[in-house]
Amino acid sequence: MAKIIYGYLTNSLSMVSDGFHSLFDGISNVVGIIGIAIASRPPDKTHPYGHSKFETFAAIGIAVLLFITCFELLQSAVDKFFNPTTPEITVISFLIMGLTMLVNIGVSWYENKKGNELGSDILIADSKHTRSDIYASAAVILGFVAIKFGYVIVDPIIAIIIAVLIGKMGIEIIKESSGVLLDQVAVDPNRIKDIVCAVEGVDDCHRVRTRGSASEIYVDLHVTMAACYSLDEAHNISHKVEEDLKKAIPGINDVVVHIDPCEEN
Repeated sequence: MAKIIYGYLTNSLSMVSDGFHSLFDGISNVVGIIGIAIASRPPDKTHPYGHSKFETFAAIGIAVLLFITCFELLQSAVDKFFNPTTPEITVISFLIMGLTMLVNIGVSWYENKKGNELGSDILIADSKHTRSDIYASAAVILGFVAIKFGYVIVDPIIAIIIAVLIGKMGIEIIKESSGVLLDQVAVDPNRIKDIVCAVEGVDDCHRVRTRGSASEIYVDLHVTMAACYSLDEAHNISHKVEEDLKKAIPGINDVVVHIDPCEEN
């Protein structure tokens, strides 16, 4: 709000653009909180696999907000090219941008750190959003210096650069989130096979399928074992397969093992 208000007072489009960028970052946090709250609900009759994809869906919501912001900024920048005005750059302008930039550096670093630790799509997506705000703030500060030297045209140019950064972050979030929603492979099948084939009693592993986010991976596979094993023994081996996979890959939430008997020669 400080950037938006002071940007309007000093007629600085680049500062206003960065302010709206930060504003949507705040709105995306609210979207993220709602997404995480829904995603944390346990499985129920209508959602037997849980609600984890709501978090990914919320991440796409953040991307949509980014695209809206990008469009608005580009529209304002084009208008300023045709109707140029000289921004009033003061010490307060530099102070506001510098302080908000430091805050965003801390927020982005912490969000990314916890997002990777928790395997959270929404935290990682929002850390990228916040990181784009840092780059934008740095560009605005450089733009202030250029304007001080009389290069007024730099103001809408910086606004366009910020818009491009925002759009790029939105595209990255869409790419990552769509992989989860479209059940893209979550773990390399060869890694799964190596772990499973190391279990005593398993002759082979095939038809491996994985899906989900980094913190909520679902695996189903077929294992081949000797027909001489009793039902209880085969059941115990399948449990060992599940245990070993969960130990080796912490993000795995559920494993479905289908047992095939070896073909006798």
